[in-house]
Amino acid sequence: MSRPDARPLRRLPTLEARKEVLERCVFCPKLCRTSCPVSNAEPRETLTPWGKMSMAYFVANESVALAPSFAAPAWACTGCFGCREHCDHKNDVTGTLFEARSALVASGEAPAGARAVLDRFEERAGALGKNARELSVLPEVSASANTAVLVGCSYARSLPDEARDAVRATAKLVSSQVSVVEECCGAPLLYAGDTKRFREQGEKLARAIAGKERLVVIDAGCASTIRVHHAAAGVGMIAPVEHFAERAARELGRLDRVEGLGELRYHDPCQLGRGLGVYDQPRAILSRALGRAPAEFDRRREDARCSGAGGLLPVTMPDTSRAIAAARVAEHDGAGGGTVVTACASSLRSFRKQGAQALDLVTVVARALGVSGRG
Repeated sequence: MSRPDARPLRRLPTLEARKEVLERCVFCPKLCRTSCPVSNAEPRETLTPWGKMSMAYFVANESVALAPSFAAPAWACTGCFGCREHCDHKNDVTGTLFEARSALVASGEAPAGARAVLDRFEERAGALGKNARELSVLPEVSASANTAVLVGCSYARSLPDEARDAVRATAKLVSSQVSVVEECCGAPLLYAGDTKRFREQGEKLARAIAGKERLVVIDAGCASTIRVHHAAAGVGMIAPVEHFAERAARELGRLDRVEGLGELRYHDPCQLGRGLGVYDQPRAILSRALGRAPAEFDRRREDARCSGAGGLLPVTMPDTSRAIAAARVAEHDGAGGGTVVTACASSLRSFRKQGAQALDLVTVVARALGVSGRG
């Protein structure tokens, strides 16, 4: 019998290109285990980065059965990149697990929540288009504008005030009207496990912004999806892509101090920080609006803790997702409380559901520019 690491990954052949990445984790002494928000909230060896990568590897090389119990750990990941930051090899666990999800879906194994997301994607994408068209009635919006704004599904569907603040603030920052993109970035397809449709959705998005000078993305998860995952899949955006915080930070001189914000503590969204390397810009914006540096979590920047809201975890492991968010809120309260500020719609919603006073960076900027609809 051949050694396990010498066997081809026949059962999940699309993972063959990731074999070396998988093996680094499988034969590693698990030094990154404390970096995973999922296994910290639910302390099981299978849910550590090592455990999740090992299950994918052993299913792929036929060491274990293709069964729900061995497939499910691939979805026990928020995609936060935390384990990568604690790995000497900077191993791409997130990208590999997302690819494993797609291979497992194609093989007929996926959690019910992930299957539901895939089945309902077209319906929810259509709802996003409707929400985007509702934003298009704002005077700051014109379909012919040179700057396109991708608000993101979570903002458009669940955070309408923040979505309007984002559109108004972006228009003010670029000194012109903006157009609102009606296409989804495809992140739900990536997270649920359909890389083929994910790529197709990326191509739709690229066509939607063709002819624009730039695309400003509001949600950190959408920005990371485009600049990290679509780029890795070979889907290039025709226009330059920047996150809202990057644009606002370049226009700091236009931001006024905002009174009445109180004590703000900045939460680094995983996709904006570890995903895109954007750490300084949000802090510069908040310092300008506050007249002082914002408060911080003990673990911040590259070492920041995840909110538990990403990677489809609220769908596949809702109790664990809530436990992770509750831990972040407890940490915030223990450090003195106040208001948590983030730049991620999913994190914002999770914090609010845990009873935290939470604010989005777009609202701070909109107030600093005098264009917020909420005072």
